Amino acid sequence: MARKPPAPLVTLEPEQSQRLVTALQTLLDDRFEVRLGRFEVEELLDFFARECGPLYYNKAVADVQTLLRERVDSLESDIWALEKP
Repeated sequence: MARKPPAPLVTLEPEQSQRLVTALQTLLDDRFEVRLGRFEVEELLDFFARECGPLYYNKAVADVQTLLRERVDSLESDIWALEKP
């Protein structure tokens, strides 16, 4: 018996998932002449969410860390500028 794969890191709202399913079905049909049903495309999206989701998530976290570091540095400069002689 096949083991159930782990849940994706990121889950989407049903409306978002439906839009992606439709978009992926259209892409596969138009570009590759591959016709998959809703169930198969949802499984494909779950695979990408499990495999790619953490990569995108970690990149977003790193980007936020960089942005926050820059903001803190800027705030430090502003605070030092307020210092009286």
